[in-house]
Amino acid sequence: MSLTNATVINNFSELGFNWALMAPVLVVLFGAIIGILLEAFVPAKQRWSVQCTWSIAVVAVALLAFAPSFGAFDLQSGQRLVRGELIVDGFSMFSQLLMLIVGLLALLPMIDRTGNRVSAFAGQPSDIPGSFQEEQTERRGYQRSEVLPLSLFSLGGMMIFPMANSMLTLFVALEIISLPLYAMSAMARYRRLLSQEAALKYFVLGAFASGFMLMGMSFLYGYSGSLLLDQLALAIPYRVASPALLMTGAALMMVGLLFKIGAAPFHAWTPDVYQGAPTPVTGFMAAGVKAAAFLAMLRFFSTVVVQFEANFKPFLWTVAILTMAVGTFFGLVQDNIKRMLAYSSIAHAGFILIAFTKGALNANSAVLFYLLTYGVATIGAFAIIYLVRVSNEDGVATAEQHSMSAWAGFGKTHPVLAGCMMLFLLSFAGIPLTAGFVGKFLAFSAGVQGGATALVICAVIASAITAFYYFRLGKIMFLDPVAENTTVAPHAEITYVAIGICALLTVLLGILPGSVLDILQNTAIVIP
Repeated sequence: MSLTNATVINNFSELGFNWALMAPVLVVLFGAIIGILLEAFVPAKQRWSVQCTWSIAVVAVALLAFAPSFGAFDLQSGQRLVRGELIVDGFSMFSQLLMLIVGLLALLPMIDRTGNRVSAFAGQPSDIPGSFQEEQTERRGYQRSEVLPLSLFSLGGMMIFPMANSMLTLFVALEIISLPLYAMSAMARYRRLLSQEAALKYFVLGAFASGFMLMGMSFLYGYSGSLLLDQLALAIPYRVASPALLMTGAALMMVGLLFKIGAAPFHAWTPDVYQGAPTPVTGFMAAGVKAAAFLAMLRFFSTVVVQFEANFKPFLWTVAILTMAVGTFFGLVQDNIKRMLAYSSIAHAGFILIAFTKGALNANSAVLFYLLTYGVATIGAFAIIYLVRVSNEDGVATAEQHSMSAWAGFGKTHPVLAGCMMLFLLSFAGIPLTAGFVGKFLAFSAGVQGGATALVICAVIASAITAFYYFRLGKIMFLDPVAENTTVAPHAEITYVAIGICALLTVLLGILPGSVLDILQNTAIVIP
């Protein structure tokens, strides 16, 4: 293909705006804007219930908006929108659907008011922890609800991320995802100082990652003269004079995305933010942000990096091996359950990177399925963690119990919740008949097909080691004597619904994955 053909493709990209194909994203973003207006004008006493109802309704309508698109759109051919800034193809359609499923499940614990009818978020986040103002806010039962429209904004950015065909759009989507999460991470009702520290770390390190991405964009723009990924891909075979500029730009772009997935050595924020953020927000980040970043990275890799993958392989393999090692071995020594799952998420990031090899068959469907199974189990696990609380002298559930020793005997006192938690841990470990086993099998198979057998061997060893800390928690829950001062938050019906759906999906996707995999075979990425 000559550079003359690039002009033809550029003309093809100027197709304008398709309301039907953009409907799910627009519903979520406009829903978030209306949510901000509701926060401003709805009376304080009705605000929380109105926002909860509105947020769930927005995500449900966005899911319904996919129906006409799937019926009228050719998933294999794709279509460029907004002068080529966005690409709608099978991959982006299913990526958006995955984001909405994750978002809907993550919203359920967020909107729940457990125990003495309080949420996971501070009534007035601007109050100084322990101050008279905070005491007055708690006494009045005042509850700000801006966290819900912020969640919708972040979800909208996650949906745009895998659609982005422009590096500038990719960066804007990254900021739409990140900025709400910086604020949401600081809103924990209990341990607020730890929550604010986590938010500050997330913001500072996220700013560094954004800076790396911007620098990479400038290098790639200087190399190709275009911000569009497909134009960059077309220029690579003809711009042979400055390969260092191309390689450096691609590496810096990948660094920004690797930060979001928590890959080593860009993982330093992950344990602290997972621990300090409100637990429903942690579940949302662990499932949604990681999935969105992986999907955007897969498009960038399949469109651009694949053309010089042989030169890029040492970088990618080093990151994958280091990520698996850090997630595996640091997770072994954790006593805080949220930090343990943080290192578990780092290890899983390394497992998914195995599918990023040239020639990997069905890599798109493997990554999508893995992210679906991991996201479902992660939201379910953090929903259970949200319910396990410290019991005060009066037997009232207060702050969450994050110490693994406090979970001793949990299987004897609450066998159903402990059984669901064990199911999610088995899925993380990749035990057969769980969704996690199928996801790991697909990712590792893609790696073998792509010539990354050595990586797969390292991943199998790491996966066996990570099973130790999953089974360690299982042993604590079912075999150790019952711990004192540990209870479960009452009045958590909505959270129970989320846990039940996640448990059901974990089993069904492990036993009957065929129908979902058949659908995911249409996840072709449009390549210029």
